[in-house]
Amino acid sequence: MEYQFAYRNHAQALYEALQVDAFYTTLEKSMPNGSAREAMLRYLDYSIREGEQYGAVVVPADHEYGISVWSKPLAADAEARKHQQKQQFLQTYMERAGLDTYNAIVEYMSAASGKVVNGDFWYLSIVGIIPEQQGKGLGAELLERVLSETDRLQAPTYLETFTPRNVAFYNRFGYRSVAAVDEPTTGAAYQVLVRDYA
Repeated sequence: MEYQFAYRNHAQALYEALQVDAFYTTLEKSMPNGSAREAMLRYLDYSIREGEQYGAVVVPADHEYGISVWSKPLAADAEARKHQQKQQFLQTYMERAGLDTYNAIVEYMSAASGKVVNGDFWYLSIVGIIPEQQGKGLGAELLERVLSETDRLQAPTYLETFTPRNVAFYNRFGYRSVAAVDEPTTGAAYQVLVRDYA
């Protein structure tokens, strides 16, 4: 079945931005070489569309250099539907190896984050700016728009990062590290950061 992109340019921007992130590089390496890049673009595009349906997406009006994808707290039935749809997507478009790798990483990370956050938190699922446009202040817009909303709702947020150099960036927005975790499938360490509402 041919996949129909909705956000190919933004998926490409995320793909370039996330080449240093062990979650995405491990997922890509789990798939056959000839199809891995296109599979990752499909995965990122799907994740953006999933964010539209179940959370929030910040799409800058004046460029396609980056995007952020957020998950909102969901009722149990909506969470189950989201999970089922994601598993169906992975099975259809990411091959068995991609599905198994994704599930292994996410199940481990969910168990770890569940020790420090709960279902009331919004989750910054994906954020990225293409490398050549980083350091120009574009990343702030990708966070501030949703953080203004979570502050209004008095809702905490959290994120996970495999990239230590990004921690200082998140600290500027009030995030603080609450856990450091060694993830076995990637063989890499990541941090869980949380932000209380202002």
